[in-house]
Amino acid sequence: MILRAGARAEREPPAVRRAAPALSRLAIHTLDVGLAALLLVVTAPLLAVIALLIRMTSPGPVLFRQLRIGHLERPFTMLKFRTMRFDCDDRLHREFVTRMLSGATAGLAAPDGVFKLSDDPRVTRIGRFLRRTSLDELPQLINVVRGEMSLVGPRPALPWEVDLYRPDHRLRFQVRPGMTGLWQVRGRNRVDLARALDLDVEYVTRRSVRLYLLILVMTVPAVLRGDGAR
Repeated sequence: MILRAGARAEREPPAVRRAAPALSRLAIHTLDVGLAALLLVVTAPLLAVIALLIRMTSPGPVLFRQLRIGHLERPFTMLKFRTMRFDCDDRLHREFVTRMLSGATAGLAAPDGVFKLSDDPRVTRIGRFLRRTSLDELPQLINVVRGEMSLVGPRPALPWEVDLYRPDHRLRFQVRPGMTGLWQVRGRNRVDLARALDLDVEYVTRRSVRLYLLILVMTVPAVLRGDGAR
């Protein structure tokens, strides 16, 4: 009887371990929806001012809508404040990202170590400010409330980027894409895209409520410092 009871006790921890990730996912999703809804209310006046500035300084819509690949590789429409001239093509960006993912990173980093297009002619004047402060990403709070994104997770992927990923990088689709993540708090655009994808996978393998909250806290000073922003 003692042996049988001991055997049951030994079998219980795996069940607990299986339940823990499910509880963690539920807790993170609850935090996502609650915090995102609260932030939308708190930042509503700021969102209105940004929308007005975009309207006043360049023709075109206030919001930029783009197809991205999310949880379990399902497509969704990601929202951002428009920071570029309306109807410009993405050829420069595609070439830049393709070179990074192919490993040809020589000469891609700017003198300040940032892996991002320098002096991109497509970006508007107000758009540069929004990107530098990350305010252009505030509309993604709507994506979080909808359940398409998380506050913390891998960077939302473009469909054509996914075709360039290594097989192990697809593990990043096990969770919802995030507004911030390990990539952002460990250097943002000072990290090349291949390393950023590695950090996405690291987050998936280490994901917990504690890590989620830690990244949220670390995001605030990272944004205020403008780490790797452009």
